Amino acid sequence: MTHQDRLVAGTRLIAATLFLGAWGWVSSAAAAANRAECASQAALSIPAGLIGLPTSGARVTAAALVPAAGSGPGAIGAYCQVSAEIAPVDPAAPKIKLIINLPEAWNGKGLMFGGGGYDGTIPDATGNVPAGPLGVPVPLARGYATFSSDSGHEGTSLTGSFGLNDEALHNFAGDALKKTRDVALVLMRHRYGDVPIRRMYFVGGSSGGREALAVVQRWPQDWDGIVAQYPAWNAATLDLQFGRITRALAAAGAYPNKAKRRALYDSAMAACDALDGAMDGLISDVAGCNRIFDPATATLDGRPLRCTGGADTGDTCLSDAQIAALKTLATSVAFDYPLGSGETQYPGFNIWGADLGLDGSNPQQPRVIQLALNNSQPAAPMPADAPFAGIFWDQWIKYFVTRDPNFDSLSVDPQNPGRWAARIGELAKIQDVNKTDLSAFRARGGKILLAHGSADVLVSTRSTEQYFRRLESTMGARRTRDFVRYYEIPGFGHFVSTVFNASWDSLGALENWVEHGQAPRQLQVADTIGVPGRTRPLCEFPSWPRYNGAGDVNKATSFVCVSP
Repeated sequence: MTHQDRLVAGTRLIAATLFLGAWGWVSSAAAAANRAECASQAALSIPAGLIGLPTSGARVTAAALVPAAGSGPGAIGAYCQVSAEIAPVDPAAPKIKLIINLPEAWNGKGLMFGGGGYDGTIPDATGNVPAGPLGVPVPLARGYATFSSDSGHEGTSLTGSFGLNDEALHNFAGDALKKTRDVALVLMRHRYGDVPIRRMYFVGGSSGGREALAVVQRWPQDWDGIVAQYPAWNAATLDLQFGRITRALAAAGAYPNKAKRRALYDSAMAACDALDGAMDGLISDVAGCNRIFDPATATLDGRPLRCTGGADTGDTCLSDAQIAALKTLATSVAFDYPLGSGETQYPGFNIWGADLGLDGSNPQQPRVIQLALNNSQPAAPMPADAPFAGIFWDQWIKYFVTRDPNFDSLSVDPQNPGRWAARIGELAKIQDVNKTDLSAFRARGGKILLAHGSADVLVSTRSTEQYFRRLESTMGARRTRDFVRYYEIPGFGHFVSTVFNASWDSLGALENWVEHGQAPRQLQVADTIGVPGRTRPLCEFPSWPRYNGAGDVNKATSFVCVSP
């Protein structure tokens, strides 16, 4: 069957399926044709010449028709789910595994999902985008061909052992993105024939946010728009900050338990909550809070937050050792040795009033705890329930830097790494995604939406601020605003938050901007956990939402975006 024949047959099949589906049934003949069309994908092999970076080619490993299911906003039409693997050049390197979902009612567009942490699993591209809204159809239901990969190795988001292999490391750092995209395009063209692929989008958060920025920096001709949420764009430099923080928390008496974290949180909220004009359980004037709050001089219920004499005298106060460790989280780190990316520092985190891992009954709170300070103090060997940052640093030192699985990661000073300085500098060149001349992407009409929760304690919000300001410095503020918007969301942490769990239609906003020339304006973000249904205006950086003095504090219309 030629591409044209496949196109005609596929178009008729889709039309018939949609028509019959409207009456609640699909003929057995149409269903059989759907299955046969999908099964034809299983015989595909893809030569290396169709993939833009070196591989040994790719092949489909499975293809199965998934019937339509669900109702209302949760309904997803029938689609063909295709699994494939991309063979490495180095036979010792793992394969890149990917899945693409090819809807019968295709909208002519593709959407790639980014991963998280050290990747290692294939993100579910049948679900929602990061911070996606409830009650709005997911991308696959909107007709997108959605796809994702494991970035070239199998493991968990906290497994770095793949770093022992150079090709696997380069795949994780970004090469797998190009390889996955090119294979996905071949599969889309095989399924849909000569129908033009109208748009290609990328969405991701954390490591996926880094990946989103990587694709427009390295392959701007491949993409029409991205959504990068809480992006870990300077990944190696962040690892070095993780090392500094981990060593500080590992010091004797420095690790605060959950009760002490609650005392710090309550003290900061008492000092800073009203800075935005409303006692609403959210700190919106984050810069103002950072200026006025100091745990060494703060109070809690009229008593000093600092323990008497600086010793650890109980769970309602912080010792000097704990205050010093917390201030390490809140301050930047500088490097006196050269990094291949040109980076010289990593900023601190907005931790005053952020959830550092509090006790709570919400089912999502254990995930919040894991992504923050978790349950155990960093040590050698690193406990499985140590802070996420500590485990990440431990894996990076063992498998990326020293390539010695038995190495004591706490023995490496990230500011003075001695004999490891050259290797760290090399990794920064590979992993930091910090190009700011995006002229080629802008020239083709590409658009970027950046968003970051101001209470993120795993990837610094200040780091995203730095990248955005560098874009403005390189491109000019006016030219940057032609194709980039950056928003900060008060109360939102990393990936999930029980204080303010952000939800907004980033994909819809991106579509309107790219496809209809409608730049984002007056967007709102909704809370799905802290106070379900609460809304705030999505303010363009550097502005933040201030209460206007009247109206419901749970409604965005009661707030106005103000600049510092």
